Amino acid sequence: MDLGERLIEAMEPQEVFTFSLFGNKIPVTDVVVTMWIIMAVMITLAIIFTRKFTTVPGKKQNVAEIIVEFINNIVKDAIGEHHWKAFAPYLGTVMLFLIFANTVSIFNVIPGEGFKLRPPTRNINVTACLAVMSIAVVIYAGIRYKKVSGWLKSFVEPIPLILPFKILDYGIKPLSLALRLFGNILGAFIVMELIYAAMPPIVPAALSLYFDLFDGILQAYVFMFLTSLYIAEVLE
Repeated sequence: MDLGERLIEAMEPQEVFTFSLFGNKIPVTDVVVTMWIIMAVMITLAIIFTRKFTTVPGKKQNVAEIIVEFINNIVKDAIGEHHWKAFAPYLGTVMLFLIFANTVSIFNVIPGEGFKLRPPTRNINVTACLAVMSIAVVIYAGIRYKKVSGWLKSFVEPIPLILPFKILDYGIKPLSLALRLFGNILGAFIVMELIYAAMPPIVPAALSLYFDLFDGILQAYVFMFLTSLYIAEVLE
């Protein structure tokens, strides 16, 4: 298998197993399995770090409080003092999920040609679903705090002529979120696959700190921050 074929194979979702439902065989790809693993890890860590909270925090409680405070401060700065609490749990969960999803390939410690942990966000379907979820939260924010009438009225403010652009905006925002995340993660993934194929192991390990770790965390932050700004915009 040449380099091009290996790269295409790495980019496409790989079937891990199938199961039958009402006589139909349903394939489960590595993208889905990786997301299951990430969710299981996040739930397990949440249980470990939030058990037995005390007035005087221990090491685990300190870590949990630092993460929560960091997320809360970002959301509060973007959305404002009055409404941030309603959206911090969702935005924090999305950010933490994306940090794991974007950087999961650094945990490929088992050699061989078997199942590999690859970023599920290299698949446009995953980023599109996250973007649709986020724009749904934006719409929910507008309806909850402005009521249906106030939210609909915002489409023709400050002048009715702006109506088509406001409608178009609700299509452009999720498209932008999905493609920005997908493009950056896929680009970094392709670069690392090329480096792994062409260079000695030490060089990819060093470059992985940027392409897999730093870039993955940055894109998770950008996705969460932009969603916060969209929420703040609809609440104005």
